[in-house]
Amino acid sequence: METIKNNLEIIKEKIEKAALMANRNPEEIKLVAVTKTATIEQIEEAINAGVKIIGENKIQEAKEKYKILSADIEWHLVGHLQTNKVKYAIEIFDCIHSVDSIKLAEEIDKRSLQFGKITNVLIEVNVSGEETKYGIRPEEVKPFLKETSGFSRIRVRGLMTIAPIAEDKEEVRPYFRKLRELSEEINSKNLKNVKIDYLSMGMTEDFEVAIEEGANMVRIGRGIFGFH
Repeated sequence: METIKNNLEIIKEKIEKAALMANRNPEEIKLVAVTKTATIEQIEEAINAGVKIIGENKIQEAKEKYKILSADIEWHLVGHLQTNKVKYAIEIFDCIHSVDSIKLAEEIDKRSLQFGKITNVLIEVNVSGEETKYGIRPEEVKPFLKETSGFSRIRVRGLMTIAPIAEDKEEVRPYFRKLRELSEEINSKNLKNVKIDYLSMGMTEDFEVAIEEGANMVRIGRGIFGFH
């Protein structure tokens, strides 16, 4: 039976290989270990094996784990965030990957002020246009950023997307490429409070292609913990 440590070593080797294929430095790529249904023991095993960033999908699960886990790790919210849960998210998370409305951004800004912190966020972009996915459309991103740049307690640090599920990894490449091109275009505009440092794209099935197309943050759960 493969351990979490072994799984992590395999993932890190694949990250390194994909980065080198694209003439990139593997050290620049951050691994977010998505702990969805993982137990506390499994998460601790991952942390002991070198995981520095925990990614959670649901606030309730994150609250329970956050109380128990005391390691010096970053907490990232990678799942959809409802406006009425923002106050809990601000207490726990160092970065929110799923900002997809002005209303949500306003609430994060307001709650961050109450907590006396500045919250790093990524804008979720629905590059594929699938109706089942959250995120704003690519053409909405620049106007969206102009509006959010006025918030003093939010720092937009990047963009996030979820590619469609595909048998052939090459089918998802255009979606990742489009997000990278969008990020380059935004950075060229020098918007206030906006610097696209991170492209959060790629999961267990497709992270290698994402890295080849510019991802520097990959969200991997099943590949580490083995859940479905």
